[in-house]
Amino acid sequence: MAEDIGGRLRYLRMARNLSQRALAKRAGVTNGTISLIESNATNPSVGALKRILDAIPIGLAEFFAFEPDRPARAFYLAEELTEIGKGPISYRQVGHNLFGRSLQILKECYQPGADTGKILLTHEGEEGGIVLSGRLEVTVEDERRILGPGDAYYFESRRPHRFRSVGPVPCEVISACTPPSF
Repeated sequence: MAEDIGGRLRYLRMARNLSQRALAKRAGVTNGTISLIESNATNPSVGALKRILDAIPIGLAEFFAFEPDRPARAFYLAEELTEIGKGPISYRQVGHNLFGRSLQILKECYQPGADTGKILLTHEGEEGGIVLSGRLEVTVEDERRILGPGDAYYFESRRPHRFRSVGPVPCEVISACTPPSF
């Protein structure tokens, strides 16, 4: 069985409350590089992996010896969802430990005007979501739609994309991404 370098890196990064962007900045690589490694879309060279692990910090031997517990739980109460975002966008993840998992499920809450950024996101995998309340502007490449309650999106994540809350009230979304992206 292949080594899950991406899952192991994602687990350690999240255990240290680091975003992909923060780890990338510390390691001197792009956050796209971190995303590709975490989704197992690319295998880093030993030198690149060492530079990233130094930014956590953890040594190569400890990294490969570390074996996180695989999640066994099936049910989560609302207050047990893990907050993995800070600021005007809240990302509450089902389960804390996604090591060995291929799906990430989030309850997202965008405050009015919250935006994932002017630079469109790209990463490996697929993602989809359903708007529960509020209005969400979703841009995928050169297509842009404003979605309201009950509306949904689903696309390949390597297509450049962006999310922005529009309107005077917070926007809530339930989303899924495979493989986990952050």
